[in-house]
Amino acid sequence: MADMHSEADLAFVRETMLAQKEPPIAEQGALKWLRENLFSSWLNAILTVLSLLLVYWVLAHTLPWLLRGVWDAGSLAECREIRDARYGDGVDAACFAVITDRWQQLLFGFYPRELYWRPILALLCFFAAIAPVLFARVPRQMLGFTVAAPFLIFLLLWGGTIWGPLTVALGFVIGWACIAFLTKPLGRLVATIAAVLLPIIFWLFLAGPLARELGNILPIGLEPVGSKDFGGFMLSFVIGVAGIILSLPLGILLALGRQSDLFLINKVSVGFIELIRGVPLIVWLFTASLLLNYFLPPGTNFDIMLRVIIMVTLFSAAYIAEVVRGGLAALPKGQYEAADALGLDYWQSMRLIILPQALKIAIPGIVSTFIGLFKDTTLVVFIGLLDPIGLSNSIRATTDWNGIYWELFLFIGIMFWIFCFSMSRYSMYLERKLTREHR
Repeated sequence: MADMHSEADLAFVRETMLAQKEPPIAEQGALKWLRENLFSSWLNAILTVLSLLLVYWVLAHTLPWLLRGVWDAGSLAECREIRDARYGDGVDAACFAVITDRWQQLLFGFYPRELYWRPILALLCFFAAIAPVLFARVPRQMLGFTVAAPFLIFLLLWGGTIWGPLTVALGFVIGWACIAFLTKPLGRLVATIAAVLLPIIFWLFLAGPLARELGNILPIGLEPVGSKDFGGFMLSFVIGVAGIILSLPLGILLALGRQSDLFLINKVSVGFIELIRGVPLIVWLFTASLLLNYFLPPGTNFDIMLRVIIMVTLFSAAYIAEVVRGGLAALPKGQYEAADALGLDYWQSMRLIILPQALKIAIPGIVSTFIGLFKDTTLVVFIGLLDPIGLSNSIRATTDWNGIYWELFLFIGIMFWIFCFSMSRYSMYLERKLTREHR
């Protein structure tokens, strides 16, 4: 009778589910976040308390200074009079009136005030031109404007006749023609060398005289503005953006050249990269300012800003080359073998398989290099160009604002932070987008 049991011996089986209950207070909401992130251990708790005390101390000393800021004064002395009348003698208060009084100079330097519309329009053209490159949703038809935008922006900023930008564009057409018509009869290597050398020769010796002759015949253009009138954030933006845009393709070519099996191309690329990286940027800027004219034909008038852009571009390209080389080295050898198995030649495999993956890997390093390049544009103050730091020194040297410091530096720091933070956020967006597409 072992299989017979009384009802009391039967196991209990629940027929209905228990009602759902709220989790404990310590396991939900803000308390859970605080416990996991700020007070997960005794060491984290001590560090959190010390950090809060430091934050409180900083805010206690800076917020009153910021909130008492004076925005409506014509000089530092007047600003202090207003401060004393409002808050009492000797109270700490920021004098932001220097920003309201000199913001145009900090942004545009000594660019003619009646022509401010030109750099503003150039900035809008830049954003319109870069949009189809940065965002896939922008219509691809705008890429034609992207190609033409650099020449239009140059005309808007520097003025002069339209023939200067057009002759520069003609040099690129010559390079394209070399690739298009010389590749089959002479080979890709010879065509590529010709596509590099012939435009450079044209720009150095023929573009200037041709533009002047055409300007004498048909003087169409805008009022010229010299580079000496550039300054402030406009100067930093022009040098930084030009260096960023030009250094990326040059850095990719140098990275490919460093990995090339051709002895001459490999050694030239290695020598260039190591030479440029081994010397501080400030030395190259002094070279651009003082020594570069000695290597040019007699009578050549080489604009100082153009010289600085060239040196900044070369300097950044050397670092970009090493970042891209790291991305190339990170790819498995099977990717190269797969490209060979598909019957692709060198350039097809690089364009379609290798470089897209290598550049994806190298995105953080590339963006970090670009951010460093943009901040390094402040070094041009040492060769006589008035970037925001140089202009702040000039402003503080005037009798009206002699003795003011932190307000100008705070404004300059915020402007640089906005640009660098934007690049960083776009880098993160691009990494997320490419990761999703990969999945």
